Amino acid sequence: MQDIDRIYREHAKTVYKFLYTKTQNADWAEELTQETFCRAINSLHTYNGNCKITTWLCQIAKHIWMQELEKRSKYETENITDNIVSPEKGIEDKLIQAEQKVQIMKALHHIKEPAREVLYLRLLGDLSYKEIGEILGQSETWARVTFFRGKQKLLKGDFYE
Repeated sequence: MQDIDRIYREHAKTVYKFLYTKTQNADWAEELTQETFCRAINSLHTYNGNCKITTWLCQIAKHIWMQELEKRSKYETENITDNIVSPEKGIEDKLIQAEQKVQIMKALHHIKEPAREVLYLRLLGDLSYKEIGEILGQSETWARVTFFRGKQKLLKGDFYE
């Protein structure tokens, strides 16, 4: 139990900052930080020491954040009628946008990793290539190339190559 307390004290701020840069929302980042440590406690036995514990925790945080993005995206498209009236967008535009998100979500499930993750972060997470590279431990150029290749597969419907 003391190890868990120590890990939390030493790494919670870093995990929070990581999540805050992704969410741009203090409450959401705090909620995801708590979820990250709950999952980390449950899977502490899987940590093998091959990377820094901060890296391991940020990977857990990244996965939790992506799951939350997917949940929120599904929720937004399912409940599009709740906020359908907008001064800048008409009903038809909102419905088209919601349908496009649903189609992208369905198509992304057929794309293999790492292209799926890059496409997801770029199209639905609205992240820059630099941010995607940082999250995935790759370069900005790698993120651009992977996005381009994944997008080509999406456009061709070439999901299983």
